[in-house]
Amino acid sequence: MTIPSYQELMLPLLRVLGSATVDLHQKDCTRLISDQLQLSEEQRQAWLPSRMQTYVHNRTGWAGWYMQQAGLVEKPKKGYMRITEEGRKLLARNPASIDNKLLATYSSFQDRVLKPTGDEAGETSEAAVIPSVQTPTDQIEEAHQKLNQSLASDLRDLMAKMDPFKFEQLVIDLLFAMGYGGSRAEAALVTQKSNDEGIDGIINEDRLGLDVIYVQAKRWQSTVGRVEIQNFVGALVGKHATKGVFITTSDFHKNAVEYAKGVHHKVILIGGLRLAELMIEYNVGVSTVRTIAIKRVDSDYFEE
Repeated sequence: MTIPSYQELMLPLLRVLGSATVDLHQKDCTRLISDQLQLSEEQRQAWLPSRMQTYVHNRTGWAGWYMQQAGLVEKPKKGYMRITEEGRKLLARNPASIDNKLLATYSSFQDRVLKPTGDEAGETSEAAVIPSVQTPTDQIEEAHQKLNQSLASDLRDLMAKMDPFKFEQLVIDLLFAMGYGGSRAEAALVTQKSNDEGIDGIINEDRLGLDVIYVQAKRWQSTVGRVEIQNFVGALVGKHATKGVFITTSDFHKNAVEYAKGVHHKVILIGGLRLAELMIEYNVGVSTVRTIAIKRVDSDYFEE
């Protein structure tokens, strides 16, 4: 699925603003551009990894921001956009596209965006850095994703070397962090190290203990197959239970996934990658090294 870049959205956005009789909110611009480009529902609903905005909405905002720096667009109030006379002049030239190279021909864009480069002695050259094809948001999201992928890989390596019974406790700790269980003391009952009858742990589904979830945790290197899931379901039947979570450091064979989907019991399968992602999300086995605050203008502060 390809989603237009913010530069590819510049001309459609300017056209939308050029045909509007009133100032448009960014969400309306996003909708009108999506209609103009005939974007699929999948493209329209694709979210950034942070889940803060959709890609199209975010990139529409950046397209407007860059054109604002060139004087083609202005923002009369928070969240709204309006085409300028300079923007109308550009549309009248019927450009095939608008990108940062074109914007770089405007003096205001040069002054506000382009960064002159110089040598270590401080002498400034005439060369300037054209902004990346990615928005700053895209770059941050991509870097964050790469860091988390590396962290997830490290977590999987460490879990593969853990004592099996400590791994079972890790799983219970994660489920507790996700909101299952009551108090810390009541959160989970980890079974004995032997004769667990196919169950490694029991955790309350809610704080009142109205229902319980049975847990099987396997620190395995090999892929978990259908037989293991069948045995787990059999253990649930023996406990008169309807819900279970099977977690492994490895992964599940396709036949195991299909079997879990087909049984009457509610069985959730969590493989090693998903397990590591959940640990990162709920801060189990990880710690925050650095926090970067991303700020924006407080429009209310500057209003009369």
